[in-house]
Amino acid sequence: MTTAVTAHASNRVPLWLKFAYTAFMIVLVPVYWHYYGPTNFLYFCDVALFLTLAGLWLDSPLLISMCAVGILAPQALWVLDFVLNFFGVPLIGMTDYMFKHENSLFLRGLSLFHGWLPFLLAYLVWRLGYDRRGFPAWTVLAWALILICFFFMPPPDPNAGLTPVNINYVWGPSDNAAQTWVSPQVWLAGMMIGMPLLLFWPVHILLSFYAPRPA
Repeated sequence: MTTAVTAHASNRVPLWLKFAYTAFMIVLVPVYWHYYGPTNFLYFCDVALFLTLAGLWLDSPLLISMCAVGILAPQALWVLDFVLNFFGVPLIGMTDYMFKHENSLFLRGLSLFHGWLPFLLAYLVWRLGYDRRGFPAWTVLAWALILICFFFMPPPDPNAGLTPVNINYVWGPSDNAAQTWVSPQVWLAGMMIGMPLLLFWPVHILLSFYAPRPA
């Protein structure tokens, strides 16, 4: 028989961590805005950065749980691809941009948040508890972002430079050309159904079983 673990009310996030994360965001936001533009903040991972900031200061299990459900799986894949890329054997190429020397080293250094953010979220979920409303809440948010990026943001463009295109892969896995396996509408529907089932739901189940409940 499994006994549910409940986070203690006193288990708040340390103040030093709140200030450290806030300082990072104070640096990242204007730099990203300058190099990438405001549309870059429509990426799931960037939205999670802001929600995590709010979750830290509010000690909010819901906001932290939303971010954990939404990005733990894809960011774990980012970490794996980065490590393999570092040793010259990229997995799927999603971190190739981190090894392009024409890109600013400082800019690439800021992008390392993709590597440490999932570990921070895992710690915060254990500290604050996992709120099971995080799964439906993030799913609705993800659907909204997918639709905005599909209908209003630029499609893949090999000459885009640092301008965000194909945000959240709504046109396929490549930023150079749209996928041609199925119609764009079928791809869109597949993302809206497949991402919650394949990426968010498994993390939700895992955290529901093993993470403590909010106090």
